[in-house]
Amino acid sequence: MWFVVTVIAFLAARGLSHKVRSPFLNPLLVSVAVIIIILMSLNISFEQYYAENKFVTDLLQPAVVALAYPLYEQLPQIRKNWKIILLTCTIGSTMSMLSATIIAAYFQANPTLLASIVAKSVTTPIAMVISSHLGGEPAITAIFVLIVGLVGSIIAYPLYTLFNVTHPIARGLTMGTVSHALGTATAAEKTPNDAAYSSLALVICGIITSILAPTFFSIAISFQQYMYA
Repeated sequence: MWFVVTVIAFLAARGLSHKVRSPFLNPLLVSVAVIIIILMSLNISFEQYYAENKFVTDLLQPAVVALAYPLYEQLPQIRKNWKIILLTCTIGSTMSMLSATIIAAYFQANPTLLASIVAKSVTTPIAMVISSHLGGEPAITAIFVLIVGLVGSIIAYPLYTLFNVTHPIARGLTMGTVSHALGTATAAEKTPNDAAYSSLALVICGIITSILAPTFFSIAISFQQYMYA
């Protein structure tokens, strides 16, 4: 039953987003809000809802594998601009993890929350897997991913205009690095070139974060122990 409700809510939200072009009407955001309202109205626990939709979560792992396809599609661009692509994605991923975990550790976030935050700036399937492996709560990670992606999709292009950033490599790589899937969807609405580099950054940052996240999580835990020893 709840799987059907989930699908209907998402399809309705996607239809609404096609009719009313607004970053605040992102299908994921709207469908999540609708489902929360329904569950609260009917006094249905999250555990009951999750139990009936667990197989959807299990699809996240093949979804991660499927991300290899856009990486393969962009191989010519990687060969041509591999230095700036790798440098941008590495710096972006590193700063995202470092800033988030250090701030969370400073405010004495518990290890579960730290693990949930460290992967906040990669696409949802990868972020949830990383969070789970580090002992975090994937649902919390998904919320952070949604917030970060939504903020980036709203403010990125106004900032590009303000600072006269016009090159598709600059716009696409920053969008994909910071705002992952939601940012890539926004870039696709603007120009295919931006979207191509954004999708490329999304995948590469996912790989980099998967490799480095355990290290940054350990750094945050050590920092927290040192500060409050």
